[in-house]
Amino acid sequence: MKKTTLAQVKPYEAAGHFKMVAFRLSGKEETGAEKFWVGMSHFLPGGGAEFGATPAEKYYFVLDGEITVKTKKEEITLGPWDSVYIGPNEGREIINKTNKPVSMLVVINY
Repeated sequence: MKKTTLAQVKPYEAAGHFKMVAFRLSGKEETGAEKFWVGMSHFLPGGGAEFGATPAEKYYFVLDGEITVKTKKEEITLGPWDSVYIGPNEGREIINKTNKPVSMLVVINY
């Protein structure tokens, strides 16, 4: 078991993201987790992530606010306690279309 406090985590730069701050809560370096990592992303109004795809699976869980996720096939809006799974190599874009900040948990496999 390994506890992580908010005071311990440090922000990191997420490629292709804008007007947001990301924190790695758990992963190889933080807790020794080997199969996945967990992050917390805070998106300002107008913030988001450019369209992109990776071989990793992604799971987004919105804690507060409202965020829009677009793929080539659809666009969905997530509110508090809503979540979405993005499969490997599935492209996605993220945008906060509101005037309120958004807090979202992110789980990604290695």
